[in-house]
Amino acid sequence: MLSNETFSPEENKDAPVSNLKELGQIQLPSVTERIYCLPIIGQIEGHQILPAQSKTTKYEHIIPQLLAVEQNPNVEGILVILNTAGGDVEAGLAIAEMLSSLSKPSVSLVLGGGHSIGIPVAVSCSSSLIAPTGTMTVHPIRYTGLVINGHQQFDYLRKMQERIDQFIYSHSKISKENLEQFMFKTGELAQDIGTILIGQEAVDAGLIQAVGGVKDAFEELNRLIEQSQENGV
Repeated sequence: MLSNETFSPEENKDAPVSNLKELGQIQLPSVTERIYCLPIIGQIEGHQILPAQSKTTKYEHIIPQLLAVEQNPNVEGILVILNTAGGDVEAGLAIAEMLSSLSKPSVSLVLGGGHSIGIPVAVSCSSSLIAPTGTMTVHPIRYTGLVINGHQQFDYLRKMQERIDQFIYSHSKISKENLEQFMFKTGELAQDIGTILIGQEAVDAGLIQAVGGVKDAFEELNRLIEQSQENGV
């Protein structure tokens, strides 16, 4: 019977080819387990499978990672990198709820975009940052498809919107009134209602805590980790 060591050289030999194919480079910089980086890129895919040409983050891939972070004693904090156009509401809220309920410090960094249901994910962490050119689109739930029993469907969408709103203003400094004002603003989005907030505007609105980049996100996360250790958490 062959030992596991027998297969190691072959796996190591194939690793550069796999990295080149998937990531465009042969060698990857090694990282420690102390800080776990979680990218949420493209659309958040939930119960419906999106077209193959769409860049997606599947929530069934995210949830096991968050569970592993919570259980791994070597991981002291988590950095969430966001560049998402939004996606499935239930999936986005599930990810946001899990991030907000972690016992370990977390920092979110909006690079590119943190739109739609990406907003609850961005505000769910212990601290949140946005790049100077990062954008966030605040708008009400969009629904496409066949509508049966209009009143019941309307009530369902209203309750879903209330869930999203409640999460956002309970995990950020934005007021309910300002959130609704941004959400139902007309004239800014083509063929839609809502508001686009860029960098400092998202901070001024109370959605995000500060403008910054990768360095700032790591500094903030390290500060939170030290703080939690001093408090014996």
